[in-house]
Amino acid sequence: MLNTPFPQDAWYALAWQEEAGRKLSHRKVCGHDIVFYRTRAGKVAALADVCWHRLVPLSKGQLDGDTVVCPYHGLKYEPGGRCVHMPSQDTINPSASVRAFPVEERHRLVWIWPGDPKLADPALIPDMSRLDHPDWAGDGTHIHAQCNFQLVLDNLMDLTHETFVHAGSIGNEAVAEAPFDVSHGERRAKVTRWMIDSVPANFWAAQLPGVPRVDRWQIIHFTAPSTIQIDVGVAPTGTGAPEGDRSQGRNAWVINTITPETDSTCHYFWAFVRNFDTTNQSTTNAHRDGVRHVFRQDEEILAQQQRAMEAYPDKTFYNLNIDAGAMWARRINQQMLDEEEARRRSLRAVG
Repeated sequence: MLNTPFPQDAWYALAWQEEAGRKLSHRKVCGHDIVFYRTRAGKVAALADVCWHRLVPLSKGQLDGDTVVCPYHGLKYEPGGRCVHMPSQDTINPSASVRAFPVEERHRLVWIWPGDPKLADPALIPDMSRLDHPDWAGDGTHIHAQCNFQLVLDNLMDLTHETFVHAGSIGNEAVAEAPFDVSHGERRAKVTRWMIDSVPANFWAAQLPGVPRVDRWQIIHFTAPSTIQIDVGVAPTGTGAPEGDRSQGRNAWVINTITPETDSTCHYFWAFVRNFDTTNQSTTNAHRDGVRHVFRQDEEILAQQQRAMEAYPDKTFYNLNIDAGAMWARRINQQMLDEEEARRRSLRAVG
């Protein structure tokens, strides 16, 4: 087990389903180099991307049927990681294998469990069912972010920054001025913000043309260790949205799941889905491209933040009231790390 600052015993997004095909692909997850591909039966296999023989990356090799062929000496590995061929000999060393990782496909994503495989319960995969539910339409993509994954979580758990980073699109003064409420559970945290009788930001004004005042909501749902789904929308002021009637408004969800790569990089999978105008592909494309532009602004800020952390390692973060949701996400993830360390100590004690 790697000694890393992110939980290992959890499901993380490895790739969008369409990224996994009949070719070898590489991605680093929680410090592990992974080679993944789709077998002829359609199942995704994920192996440690390092040959047992001379440690060459298997992802630089090729597929032979369902076996991975090392590019250096031609050792072959089946989808479970066992070596099934060695050059110039009939017998195969019984220790010749590479690690195979538990993999599941759900909600348009391929999920991988980098930790203890005995704990890899598919029921623990975050519920992101709006990604493939017929009542919702949308699209997203993958960002290779140049920052620690926790900085992305901080960014998404406090949307006050929209007023300043995203002015002109989704941000305006109403976001920073509105009160909010924070709650939490064992593996979850929630931040609720309503902007009652406010001027709509430009993006939302375009969704409700001619409506001068709106009730806007942002309800952020964190599921440990790294999935954040944000219920967002607007409705004409006074039409009942705060009481639960959103029928006259526009509702969308920003789906985010972040996969640690290293201490200073991560993979950010996101999608923007809506329950209005669901059959219009041009709307889907426009929203995806618009949100991608917004997220590029976040990328720049977070990369600068990461560089500053590395340049000033003696500096620390200070927290404001607006950081309450992010602080709970950090506490919950630290609890997961503490529990993993306790399990490792227990295993060492008995073996």
